[in-house]
Amino acid sequence: MRLIRFLLHRGFSLETILLAESQREGLLADFASQEFPSGRFPIYTLEEAAEKSGTDVSLVRRFWDAAGFGAIGDALNDDDVDTLRSLRTALDGGLPEPSLIELVRVYADALRRVAEAEIRLFHFHVHERLRAAGLSHAELRQVDDAGAEQLRGLTEPTVLYFHTKGWMSAARDDLALHVAEAAGLSDVSGVPGTMSAAIVFVDLARFTPLTETMGDAVAADVIDRFSSIVRPAVAGCHGRIVKQIGDAYMLIFFEPTAAVTCALDIEERAAAEPQFPAVRAGAHWGPVLYREGDYVGATVNVSSRLEAEAGPHQLLVTPELRRAAEGLPEIEFVPLKSRTLKGMTEQVALFEARRISGAPRDKTVDPVCGMELHRSEIAARLDVGGQTLAFCSTDCLQRFVAAPEQYEH
Repeated sequence: MRLIRFLLHRGFSLETILLAESQREGLLADFASQEFPSGRFPIYTLEEAAEKSGTDVSLVRRFWDAAGFGAIGDALNDDDVDTLRSLRTALDGGLPEPSLIELVRVYADALRRVAEAEIRLFHFHVHERLRAAGLSHAELRQVDDAGAEQLRGLTEPTVLYFHTKGWMSAARDDLALHVAEAAGLSDVSGVPGTMSAAIVFVDLARFTPLTETMGDAVAADVIDRFSSIVRPAVAGCHGRIVKQIGDAYMLIFFEPTAAVTCALDIEERAAAEPQFPAVRAGAHWGPVLYREGDYVGATVNVSSRLEAEAGPHQLLVTPELRRAAEGLPEIEFVPLKSRTLKGMTEQVALFEARRISGAPRDKTVDPVCGMELHRSEIAARLDVGGQTLAFCSTDCLQRFVAAPEQYEH
């Protein structure tokens, strides 16, 4: 009943659901078994679960809403009751209720993403591949059942493993906070969760035209390559990826020189890639407010605006970050004209951070897709008004010839 209600909400008619069930007998039953893998079925209302766990019903309601379980309804089982008891223990241990609700949101969002990755990757790269190869519905059912069982066996030890690694990293950051507080080096704010940090936003310049020209599959491959550049660079500079949205990353560093070094490292590594867009970045140093696994505040907003203002191969920083990162060897901060950033009323003084002995650029930009090309990667050339344009493919050349006014050159 729950699954049918869900499918109706997704826009499928009863006739369509019946057709799918007739094409693959047992489809709904297979997925019904995944609704409660522990075998513990809903037997309590929300009020009954609150009473059984010894938890205030209003807190249980806030927990249920914070976790995003509204779609499930107010039907709870013994797993839910056990978790409610754990939450009550955390409260008894001194964790304030708002902080507990914040933690619940982080758990729910992060682990829902983990579960989604497990299901999606298996479906797209195992189920669909075997279906295309001609496996029967019965054979696919066996593969799917076996895969689901293996994934469930993988989840708990793997999540615990990465949680342990993440705890180690977070504990080191916490040690630094304790040392700074003990040495009188940190400004204790009246707002809990406030700390000083460098926020860096970095993305790929000209990524939109690349996607429009090359298509989603090529764009996804570029994002994957960019990820393989960003992640080791951030780890090597003791920073952290706060979030990724498409080709854009938000990074945090608690040491200002590391922020500048990392942003320049990412730019240089990307510039060395064959047929790859240029990187642009913006960074600011100042107070940030920690909330729900994220960081918010004016420092974050300014960093984001700087990234949007930066050109290809450019790292824009504020005077605050320049002062905090002063003394970096082989790096200069070139003053630029003050600008009024989007959404801000006052002008901001800007500096471009760059390596003094940076490698010379010997690439040409395809005016259509925005890819940067070495000479050996140029597939076609075209003389326009005394200027020679280079293209990564004949397709980009043809697009330009068809509508040259659409492209900057």
